[in-house]
Amino acid sequence: AGGHLNCLSELVEDTGGIIQIDALPLGDPTLSAKEIIGNESQERMGLILAPEDAVNLEKIALRERTPFYVVGEVTEDHHFSFVSEKNNTKPIDLSLSALFGSAPKTIIKDQSIKVDYAQLNYSQDDIKTYIEQVLQLEAVACKDWLTNKVDRCVTGRVAQQQCVGEIQLPLSNCGVIALDFKGFQGIATSIGHTPISALIDPAKGSVNSIAEALTNIIWAPLENGIKSISLSANWMWPCNNTGEDARLYNAVKGCADFAIALGINIPTGKDSLSMKQKYPDGDVIAPGTVIISAAGQCSNIKNVITPVAKVNGGSLYYLDFSQDEFHLGGSSFAQNLNKIGTETPTVLDPSYFKTAFNTTQKFIKKGYIEAGHDIGSGGLITSLLEMCFPTSSLGMTLDFSSFEEQDLIKILFSEKSAVLLQSREDLTSHFEKKGITVCKIGEVTNRSILRINELEIEITQMRTTWMATSKALEMYQTANNLAEKRAENAVNQPLKFKFPEGFKGTLPLPKKERIKAAVLREKGSNSEREMAYTLNLNGFEVRDVHMTDLVEGRETLEDIQFLVAVGGFSNSDVLGSAKGWAGAIKYNIRANTALSNFFSRPDTLSLGVCNGCQLFVELGLLTPRDEQKPKMLHNESGKFECIFTAVKIEQSNSIMLNGLEGSILGIWAAHGEGKFSFPKEESHYQIPAKYLYSDYPSNPNGSDYNAAMLSSNDGRHLVMMPHLERSTFSWNWGHYPSDRIDEVTPWILAFENAYKWLKTSN
Repeated sequence: AGGHLNCLSELVEDTGGIIQIDALPLGDPTLSAKEIIGNESQERMGLILAPEDAVNLEKIALRERTPFYVVGEVTEDHHFSFVSEKNNTKPIDLSLSALFGSAPKTIIKDQSIKVDYAQLNYSQDDIKTYIEQVLQLEAVACKDWLTNKVDRCVTGRVAQQQCVGEIQLPLSNCGVIALDFKGFQGIATSIGHTPISALIDPAKGSVNSIAEALTNIIWAPLENGIKSISLSANWMWPCNNTGEDARLYNAVKGCADFAIALGINIPTGKDSLSMKQKYPDGDVIAPGTVIISAAGQCSNIKNVITPVAKVNGGSLYYLDFSQDEFHLGGSSFAQNLNKIGTETPTVLDPSYFKTAFNTTQKFIKKGYIEAGHDIGSGGLITSLLEMCFPTSSLGMTLDFSSFEEQDLIKILFSEKSAVLLQSREDLTSHFEKKGITVCKIGEVTNRSILRINELEIEITQMRTTWMATSKALEMYQTANNLAEKRAENAVNQPLKFKFPEGFKGTLPLPKKERIKAAVLREKGSNSEREMAYTLNLNGFEVRDVHMTDLVEGRETLEDIQFLVAVGGFSNSDVLGSAKGWAGAIKYNIRANTALSNFFSRPDTLSLGVCNGCQLFVELGLLTPRDEQKPKMLHNESGKFECIFTAVKIEQSNSIMLNGLEGSILGIWAAHGEGKFSFPKEESHYQIPAKYLYSDYPSNPNGSDYNAAMLSSNDGRHLVMMPHLERSTFSWNWGHYPSDRIDEVTPWILAFENAYKWLKTSN
């Protein structure tokens, strides 16, 4: 915000500086000085560098094809100016005290407006209808239409993303990423927002937003419990409308008071205070709310609890963080009745909340908790059902007789702050020692029925209902009626695995002799670091090779034995996936010669993954003698697809996959043009791996012959669309066999094979 003016002036606010307008990059020479100075072009960064460091950074920028400009210098006169020598003008020329002086206090006057919302009228006889209706609300329903089109595995350090279980449904409200590839520490994140609750009481809305963010992040074992967490507050409010400024004041005060009571800081945030849209037939204002983002250091990324109930995981417990009554105001249930409600629940005792949070954290770290889920949008019934959804055949038998509240509608649909826990331990006694009340409410069964006294709810039917809204939205973004196919196949394509015989899951032994490998990347590649680490782990001495290194002759690949082209979006896919990358090789004599010489040597191996696969196929390197060569086409769905899927390793000549035949392994896929199109019959090609299920979405692209990988006839060159380098560790996988405790996954064997073959052949 504020563009060059804000960025560059803030850099020199303690010293002063001169900015040369003529040195700033322009795409449009007709821009006025005002437009240039205030331009908010994205993805620009201002830096202050010593002259010698500027020279080094410019060299790095040239190699990375990153535009770099020296646009001014720091002064010591506490003056700031934009100067154009070309026009002999100084559009901005002032003292820093004038620019960064203390702003006068603003006094806002407003009046409080009391709104009386209608009471909720409902019937206990209509519970099943209410459940079906609430499950279809966008806030409650399946978010697959959002999560399947974004890369949830990039970096290879993602330990917990949205999808969980053998059916891979987006149910995790806690995200975790590893700090590095070697250790188990990470960063956990979550969000919380309760806009309808805030309509009834803005202060309670703020408390509920914080509480939701915290009951979402609680599933990651945090370094110091609740003390590990920092919050960011994004205020979304329709200010300057009568009553709204007063509501905002109460909301901010409620937010601050609750955070202070919990001992949590809010060091940052953002204000969006004009949430109003004018239309010819009237104005629409958004409900004022605060969106809370929580982040904290995770002490063990391998011990994140997921909302996947287990048949042998012990009893179900309900832990109330709120201590309030089961109010229905501000709930999805009320919204379904086209009402707001009169009273919304909140957190009555921040101290109790804090103790309950830290106690739950303690038991997660001790290994007491097998599964868990927060009570959020949709209430308790939604959370219970969601813990059943990601497993093919699973249900629950429940009993709420320990609750003081006996109104089943209130119990099931109130969205007061609470969590569900599954444990083999007696959590009631464990929590009582800390002064916390937890109620045992039932057991998990292998029958797809959720039973509450005489009420029986069919899980499969409810899952279909819950996914219906996602399917309806998906139809607007997915081609060839595959939205219907996705919803239909979700339950019919559970993940299952078959590991290679004798695989122990231990880290590779250190190698005395290192073999030289190169990671080849282009502007837009994004998988080079996880690939480099995996190579290094398996005994390779890895060299980073940018395309500019080949083009400018700094790199020839003459001493490289293993070449890996990595995934990403080279040249932003402007010309199509890897088309620009391939062109940079085809039409540059140095790059072309280096790659041709490498592939003509009999002592080399290569691997192309995702974008790298598209590159090698586009260059025809896998089938050099074929006149008609395979192509990589757009996914059948017509959009980018990200999925944790599984592949079956077939018989082939592939050196890297030797010994893995018959294995069924989980693997990440994330691409937009991943469809293998083969002009000849299947027997003509070496297809070393196929997707576990040939139908969408397990096969995310519709490849001919269900191909996930392709090998050269001699087995030395392998390409694949899925990302084996992002599937190296058990914590990388979206779902891993619960009976295995592995340091690495079987994909490590592919790199072990590469090392052994190269060592033997040289």
